[in-house]
Amino acid sequence: MKNLKKIIENFEKKFEDLLVKQQTKKLKEGCYVYELEADTTIPSEYIMLMHYTGEIDIKLQNKIVNYILSKQNNEGGWPLFFKGDTDLSASVKAYYALKLSGLNEKSSNMTKAKNCIVKMGGIEKVNVFTRISLAIFGQITWSSIPYMPIEIMKFPKWFPFNIYKISYWSRTVLVPLLIIMRRKPIASNPNKISITELFLDKKNHSQKIKLISKNDILSKIFIYIDKVARIFFSLHSKKYKNHCEDIALKWIIKRLNGLDGLGGIFPAMVNSLIALKIVNEDKYVKEIKTVQNAINRLIVEKKNYAYCQPCFSPVWDSGWMGLVNLENGIEEKKLVDWFLKKEIKIKGDWSKEKSNINPGGWAFQFNNDFYPDVDDTALVGMFLDRYNQKKKNKSIKLAIERTREWIVSIQSDNGGWGAFDINNTHYSLNSIPFADHGALLDPPTADVSARCLSFLAQLNNPRNKDCINMAVKYLLSEQEEDGSWYGRWGTNYIYGTWSVLSALNLVEFKNKEKVISNGVNYLKKMQRKDGGWGEDGKSYYKNFENLSKESTPSQTSWALMGLLAGGQIHSNEMEKGLKFLTNSKIKFKEDYFTAVGFPKVFYLKYHGYAEYFPLLAISKIKNQLKKNSIFPNYGA
Repeated sequence: MKNLKKIIENFEKKFEDLLVKQQTKKLKEGCYVYELEADTTIPSEYIMLMHYTGEIDIKLQNKIVNYILSKQNNEGGWPLFFKGDTDLSASVKAYYALKLSGLNEKSSNMTKAKNCIVKMGGIEKVNVFTRISLAIFGQITWSSIPYMPIEIMKFPKWFPFNIYKISYWSRTVLVPLLIIMRRKPIASNPNKISITELFLDKKNHSQKIKLISKNDILSKIFIYIDKVARIFFSLHSKKYKNHCEDIALKWIIKRLNGLDGLGGIFPAMVNSLIALKIVNEDKYVKEIKTVQNAINRLIVEKKNYAYCQPCFSPVWDSGWMGLVNLENGIEEKKLVDWFLKKEIKIKGDWSKEKSNINPGGWAFQFNNDFYPDVDDTALVGMFLDRYNQKKKNKSIKLAIERTREWIVSIQSDNGGWGAFDINNTHYSLNSIPFADHGALLDPPTADVSARCLSFLAQLNNPRNKDCINMAVKYLLSEQEEDGSWYGRWGTNYIYGTWSVLSALNLVEFKNKEKVISNGVNYLKKMQRKDGGWGEDGKSYYKNFENLSKESTPSQTSWALMGLLAGGQIHSNEMEKGLKFLTNSKIKFKEDYFTAVGFPKVFYLKYHGYAEYFPLLAISKIKNQLKKNSIFPNYGA
């Protein structure tokens, strides 16, 4: 205990400086927001969008080019995360964006990129979303893309496929895409730039590229269904197709979400922009301008480079910073008021599964009312409850109760929670040709479920008993043989294990000591020689589980909080981890991506993670040392 106190005392000045620094990320309305960075795919797509419309900001384009070039690896390609393997689809988009921007294909960067891409199989092997982008630019035929008819908008709920059987992010991307795939637009492409040099067979530029099937039987069946569907749906009249398109347009416009964009995410915004433009640019001029502005807001522009964010993360960032401030006795009334203002009061797409539920929750972004984020909602609920334990404010109390009711109501049948939807477990749909990214669905996950359990357990409301029992049963079923839990939204098993241990600490169940011990032993085993913890994005691949290249501040913080939840405050591992986190060489910045949008497909770097999670971990340890118990009272 004395050692931990001394370590923390010696770090006090740097801790205070880091805590004060977070105020630079606080907006005047009271919330916090940090940069959110993905790989080069989205910046590449932003350049491609400019060349689609023909409206090119040369200065901004040059800065994005600098960013893309800075991420090129030694092979000549581009990875999905820092020091990751080259990804073919990301590399093709980066190459095309650079060529559209005026880079000579014979330059050293472009030559290296071309050789790398061709070696990996060329354009013929890119994923579905890259194929769509290339079809829009006339680089491949539209028949090279899995068939998704506009009639999908009329598919009933009982049908094997409909838009409410897939995740919110897939839905908001797909609906405008159905219009695009029907209308088959061609980009303005003012400089008529082509990338035929990236095909293994140059004939494939004008011919159909075969659809890529996974090895399972279901995938092969869906490839056959794709062929049949092209014939069947071609028999429908133009009038009926127009009717289906009109339904899609109304669906989009209803959810356009102002300056926050459709779904609050870049891909859906881009697709909605293109869809509205090709249907009737004059009629939807106001909506088109709004969407374009929503997209432009995502740009992060520095002195020498720029990139486009996938979305904003103010609710998520603010929830964690709110807890940091509570741990340090800092009043956060303005943030509380902001949260109360942002509480969602309308029913979203989630209500298609359970229409009798009252609305509630918070989005991940500034505004996204149709899509409250379950993880964020549980986090905000915990923050508000802790804040209100002293304040006893009636408005906050009512908001917490609405949050409790909503969280309980959207629990999936298996006891877990998905990120946005209820019972989104139609796993066969991941085998359709369109779903080659494997992220079509939003099933329950251990990390989101753990946050929900933490929130409900913290409330100590007897009405939550059955819900809590189901959640515990689900989480116990998800524990891996090595004692860890999978992290769907953070990398990876360290994140999942911290999340679940924090929740299970608050509840009682059979064999609790053994379950917790197994999780704690996993974290201890994963500690690196330098005292920290780290886990690579490749850990989502089979046989690469637990791959660690370097310790990071965020993952070390998660591991320390996991150990804390497991009653290990006096362990050697805790002391070594705290020494790492308070080392004078630590910069509280990360190159590594420690979060994911979609494992194996889309990775994220939250710029706030390397700052507010160390602050939270150190604060929790410091405050726990003042208590008689070795176990925390809260799950976050």
